[in-house]
Amino acid sequence: MRAAVYYGNSKVEIEDVPEPDVTDGHVKVKVAFNGICGTDLHEYYDGPIFISPSDPHPLTGMAMPVVLGHEFSGTVVAVGKGVTDVAEGDRVTIEPVYRCGECRACQAGQYNVCNVVGFHGLMADGGMAEYTVVPRIMIHHLPQNVSTELGALAEPMSVAYHAAALGGVTQESRALIYGAGPIGIGLWFALRGMGLTEIEVVEPTPTRRAAIETLGARTLDPSAIDVAAYIADQTNGAGVDAAYDAAGVAPAVSSALDCLGERRTLVSVAIYDKPIETPLLSLVLKERRIQGTICYTADDYRAVLDLMEAGHYDTTGWVETIPISGLLDQGFAQLRAGQKMKVLVDPTA
Repeated sequence: MRAAVYYGNSKVEIEDVPEPDVTDGHVKVKVAFNGICGTDLHEYYDGPIFISPSDPHPLTGMAMPVVLGHEFSGTVVAVGKGVTDVAEGDRVTIEPVYRCGECRACQAGQYNVCNVVGFHGLMADGGMAEYTVVPRIMIHHLPQNVSTELGALAEPMSVAYHAAALGGVTQESRALIYGAGPIGIGLWFALRGMGLTEIEVVEPTPTRRAAIETLGARTLDPSAIDVAAYIADQTNGAGVDAAYDAAGVAPAVSSALDCLGERRTLVSVAIYDKPIETPLLSLVLKERRIQGTICYTADDYRAVLDLMEAGHYDTTGWVETIPISGLLDQGFAQLRAGQKMKVLVDPTA
C-alpha cells in the first residue's frame, strides 16, 4: 500500500509499505481522507520535534521512520479479537491519542495530558496511508449524514472545541479569536455551537478574513484598527469574556491580553515557533489568566460529532482535497506559503 513515510527534516517519501494486519483489541481502517495538520508541517520543515529519531515511544514502541497522519476517517475493514461493538463496513473517525491509563491525569479522565501521551501518526504509523490499524478506544462512529470528508475534520475541530470550552464561556459571553486558520475557524464554529453570538475574529490576511466572513463571521483587521481600543469602545471598557490565540505570534498574545476583562482567560491554542515574552503586568493588574490547551478527550469528539450531525459545520471555501502523490508540492509547500487553508489527502489517488 502507499503511505507517506517520515524520515526526518524535509524527508517524507510516498512509498509502498506492507499493509498492516489487525491485532487483538484493534481495528483496521481503510483510510478515506487524512488532513494535513500544522504539526505535520512543523515536523517536516523544523523537526523532528514530537517524532523521536531513535527512542521508541513507551506506549507504542515506535520511533522514526513513521507513517504520518493523525486527522483521518475511513471505513472499517477488519476487527481484532475482543472487539465486539465495531463491525466491518462501519464508517469511523479516529481520536488518535495513546494514553497510559495509570497516571493521575488518566485516572481523572484527562488523558490528553497523560504523562506519556502519544499520537497515532507521530508515535505510531498513522493515517496518511491506504490502511492503518488503531486501538478500539480510538474509534468514533460517524453519524449517518456525516461524510467521511467532514469526518476527517473531527480531530482538528475537537482541538478547537476543547480549547473553546476552556475559556469558561456562556451564551452571554463575548469572545475574541486571533487567527482565522483552520483552528481559528474551528474555534468560531465551536463557540457558535455553544450559543455565543458576540464573536470577533482578528486576522491580518485578506484571504483568510474573506474565507471566514463567507461562513458568517465578523472580522477585524489588526493592521487597520487598534483592536484593543475598538473592543474597549464596544464593551464600555469591560473587555471580552474570553480570548483565544490561534495565531501563535507575540502581537496576538499582547493584544488579546489587552482586550480581556478582569479575571478572564486567554486560551493559547497555537504552536509557537519562537519564545514569546509574557506581559506579566497585564496579568497582574487585572488578574487575567493564560490557559494552555492540548488536543481533546472523547467528550469533545462527541460534542463535535453531534454538531456535525446537526449540520453545524460548513467547509465552503477553506477545505480542499489532493491526492497523496501531491502531498509535498500541493500540500505542504502551498500550506506553508499561505496559498491554502486546510488540505485533506486522499491516499487512494
